[in-house]
Amino acid sequence: MTAIKHALQRDIFTPNDERLLSIVNVCKAGKKKRNCFLCATVTTERPVQVNVVKVKKSDKGDFYKRQTAWALRDLAVVDAKDAVKESPEFDLHFDKVYKWVASSTVEKNTFISCIWKLNQRYLRKKIDFINVSSQLLEESVPSGENQSVAGGDEEAVDEYQELNAREEQDIEIMMEGCEYAIANAEAFAEKLSRELQVLDGANIQSIMASEKQVNILMKLLDEALKEVDQIELKLSSYEEMLQSVKEQMDQISESNHLIHLSNTNNVKLLSEIEFLVNHMDLAKGHIKALQEGDLTSSRGIEACTNAADALLQCMNVALRPGHDMLHAVKQQQQRFSDLREQFARRLASHLNSVFVQQGHDQSSTLAQHSAELTLPNHHPFHRDLLRYAKLMEWLKNTDYGKYEGLTKNYMDYLSRLYEREIKDFFEVAKIKMTGTTREGKKFATLPRKESAVKQETESLHGSSGKLTGSTSSLNKLSVQSSGNRRSQSSSLLDMGNMSASDLDVADRTKFDKIFEQVLSELEPLCLAEQDFISKFFKLQQHQSTSGTTNEVEEMDGVALSRSYTSGVPQTVSSEKDMIRQMMTKIFRCIEPELNNLIALGDKIDSFNSLYMLVKMSHHVWTAQNVDPASFLSTTLGNVLVTVKRNFDKCISNQMKQMDEVKISKKSKVGILTFVAEFEEFAALAESIFKNAERRGDLDKAYIKLIRAVFDSVEKVANESQKTPRDVVMMENFHHIFATLSRLKISCLEAEKKEAKQKYTDHLQSYVIYSLGQPLEKLNHFFEGVEARVAQGIREEEVSYQLAFNKQELRKVIKEYPGKEVKKGLDNLYKKVDKHLCEEENLLQVVWHSMQDEFIRQYKHFEGLIARCYPGSGITMEFTIQDILDYCSSIAQSH
Repeated sequence: MTAIKHALQRDIFTPNDERLLSIVNVCKAGKKKRNCFLCATVTTERPVQVNVVKVKKSDKGDFYKRQTAWALRDLAVVDAKDAVKESPEFDLHFDKVYKWVASSTVEKNTFISCIWKLNQRYLRKKIDFINVSSQLLEESVPSGENQSVAGGDEEAVDEYQELNAREEQDIEIMMEGCEYAIANAEAFAEKLSRELQVLDGANIQSIMASEKQVNILMKLLDEALKEVDQIELKLSSYEEMLQSVKEQMDQISESNHLIHLSNTNNVKLLSEIEFLVNHMDLAKGHIKALQEGDLTSSRGIEACTNAADALLQCMNVALRPGHDMLHAVKQQQQRFSDLREQFARRLASHLNSVFVQQGHDQSSTLAQHSAELTLPNHHPFHRDLLRYAKLMEWLKNTDYGKYEGLTKNYMDYLSRLYEREIKDFFEVAKIKMTGTTREGKKFATLPRKESAVKQETESLHGSSGKLTGSTSSLNKLSVQSSGNRRSQSSSLLDMGNMSASDLDVADRTKFDKIFEQVLSELEPLCLAEQDFISKFFKLQQHQSTSGTTNEVEEMDGVALSRSYTSGVPQTVSSEKDMIRQMMTKIFRCIEPELNNLIALGDKIDSFNSLYMLVKMSHHVWTAQNVDPASFLSTTLGNVLVTVKRNFDKCISNQMKQMDEVKISKKSKVGILTFVAEFEEFAALAESIFKNAERRGDLDKAYIKLIRAVFDSVEKVANESQKTPRDVVMMENFHHIFATLSRLKISCLEAEKKEAKQKYTDHLQSYVIYSLGQPLEKLNHFFEGVEARVAQGIREEEVSYQLAFNKQELRKVIKEYPGKEVKKGLDNLYKKVDKHLCEEENLLQVVWHSMQDEFIRQYKHFEGLIARCYPGSGITMEFTIQDILDYCSSIAQSH
């Protein structure tokens, strides 16, 4: 161990100016044994630093390297594990606990003892030595052991100690004095002893010589002590005087602090007072305006508006913590609350009076519009009320109860006013549609009673299907139209309405203009009222971003109308909903009146549903572009559902009438009535739906109607007894084809081609069936010839058959001279003429087709003669030119 200690001192610690004091061979507890050394070292330079160094043998060679160093001042605990039993284990607590196992207990105890001594000498800090024997923790050790580390000088703790530089220098000076010739060590030591004695004597003499000086020095020290006592007495008196001054200064400092605190509090109090005065003080002019301000003039309204805004600012000021506990603040808030309540009451009362007065003035103008198809203009009424818009906003923010009450009163009063105006407006529209007069209806210039309105509404929606209102002229019109319908039971338009043939184009145009004028008057009225409501009641109109469907049936019109007819609900989800609900309450009569007008128009003429569908669709489209969720858009959408249903009902009834049509058994069919009326319907619809938004509805109706027409034509053709089936099909499909070709309806291109094909097929079928076999015996003869050829006999050998020789052929040909042929064709022409109708004018077309078919048969016979009887010289007794002449002569004669 000594050799290792010298090697470590030389190789590791001497280059770092350190001295190795103790060493112990250890390994980590609980791990594979890898021995290392823990070394206790001190530095040679001051201040002295004590370290515990971990040294490990290098893996690459037989030398040691420094691995880790801990300062002894960082050591907190030394745990020897057991103070009684000998154990090589011990723990050192630095930044963490390091557990070690020494190679021997002696080494462990020596190392721990060295650590304790170094701590006592250099650090004097409290390191806990636990489980350590008390014998190891002693200041000194027996003289036989190694020298103690403690002492005045830094003595060597082992048998070897190097000389320092001073010692080396002194020895060199001494050796120089002897000229480095220390041959006799005893003589050299004796010389040194003599010199030491001389020095000791000189020291004793010097001490004895200085005794007198020491006495003088002691005397001076005594005098100095007396002076110090006097100074201390003076300092004590000064301290007593300064203590009173200190107390006075403390009092002055405390007084200054209180003055500063008072000033600070005064500044803060002034700031709070200024804040309350500036923000919670209402000018006298504003108070007077709120209490007595004129709410009828523009200047007074402006003053009241400014005062109300100022009051709202005072009431809404954000008070600082504690302000609400001040009595003055409470009084001011109560005063503001009273002013607000008083002005809100006065404002609500005045606005209610304005509603009544404006409504009375509006009612006085109704007589001007009683005979005109126009609605009164509410713009002056809106203009006057909009002056109070800012006050309404103030009322909404401060007293929502009164704001809500005003809203309800406005809706209640305006709903009655608009109901009178709109019902009178619709009465004028009905009168203009039916052509009656107010005198005939016994109308007065005043608004109608509610009972009359209810009676007419019930009559228009009654189950009898007749127009049974209180008006005698309308009843008369209904009876007349019923009589006309009974006289025209075969008409497809006979659906409880007057026949379209009884109403000229002027009547339908008149209805279209009246219906358009009704919608054109309602639309700006609703939009103006909605805009006024949003501005006056300060409600935001949000634009909807959701898409709208093209099919009216997909709109939940019924649900919408039911959701908003019961008045304003208690909870409103948004301001947009509130606008729509107010509009629904105010204009609650528009939808039923429109439905009544639609029902009347449908009763006058079912084709009016076409006009109404186009007009209503256009206005719905316009309203949806403005606001898809507005009252106008919703109401017109609901009414459009009714119009669309009437249109579908019109189409369904036409199809039903087609299915139920009956034909006479004694007269020829000709062009069927529903075919002619489909032409009329299509022509009218094309003129109405030109550039219309709802073209798709018409196209769907076209498809349904044309299929029903096709089916009904075939049904009638099958049931016809007087007229051949092919004639019925040929004439009617020719008429349908001509109609579709003329109108050029794009969605019916396939049906047009089908109609043409059916016409061509039945024309050919009728020609073949009617012409039949005009040369009957000749036909039978050649059928026999063709049968023999089919059996395998060569065409040149057919003439050798007994029944089909040349003599038999000549006999048959002689039976059909030209005169007989012409007579047969003349009878055929008369027969065709009886079958065909004059309206379609197909006689010449059919006759020309028969002529072509006859010529085809003639050429067929000639071909058989040429092939089966070659060189016989046999020919028909008439030629193709004769056939052409016969047909032309017959056609001209008739």
